[in-house]
Amino acid sequence: MAEHRSGSMDTDDHERTFAAFVRFVVRAVVLIIGILIFMAIVNG
Repeated sequence: MAEHRSGSMDTDDHERTFAAFVRFVVRAVVLIIGILIFMAIVNG
């Protein structure tokens, strides 16, 4: 089993994945809010 050393892990992939996840969530929320506003206007 590999020995663990604190602070030795490369976190670049994790940071890129998290940034992509946050970007996806923000876009999804904006889309959902836009759909809700559209539905409120149309059903007025």
